[in-house]
Amino acid sequence: MLHQIQSKLLEITPKINVKTGSLRQIGRLIDVHHPQKVAHHLEQLEKKGFIKIDHKTGEVKRIKKGTAPKSNFVIIPIVGAANCGEANIFADECLEGYLKISKTILNKEQGIFAIKARGNSMNKAKIHNSRIEDGDYVVIDREHGVPKSGDYVLSIIDDMANIKKFVHNKNGTISLVSESTERHPMIVIHQNDNFMINGIVREVIKKPAVSWA
Repeated sequence: MLHQIQSKLLEITPKINVKTGSLRQIGRLIDVHHPQKVAHHLEQLEKKGFIKIDHKTGEVKRIKKGTAPKSNFVIIPIVGAANCGEANIFADECLEGYLKISKTILNKEQGIFAIKARGNSMNKAKIHNSRIEDGDYVVIDREHGVPKSGDYVLSIIDDMANIKKFVHNKNGTISLVSESTERHPMIVIHQNDNFMINGIVREVIKKPAVSWA
């Protein structure tokens, strides 16, 4: 039996294009307000064999029902980029593709998505011995619950996305801190400000070191 969101997505398949329409726009068609939910259920429909996503054109085609074979990999959606400095990248996520990651590296799939890091303000932060550098893919767990002080998070401030270290201060304020070889200002916010924590950083997938020599 399909999840209710997946059933709704199947009904509007001819209207979906993940290149020309953002996940938020697709979500509005089925009354789903979280873009990551849309990405997750599109991924599940493709894995189950109900749809095929053309990652070049963004076209979503409905196909005959089938079941994807078991795999030693998880496939997670890439939903845009996040700044590691000041919060100046809009957080209206568009599906940009998928990462295929070994289950040895990442053993969870539900609620997981990836985002590309921009800037070097977190290049001293270590996630399982990998630093967050410009161009890396950062794997985010949106089913995080309340972050603990010291967690690395994806935050949304005034609709802008950024990756920072979360610090809960005794006076009730929250600091979003850079860990960098460069100087970057700390962001201090009040609990009543327009912000949200969209997930906790789980892994860093390093950009490939390509040499053409």
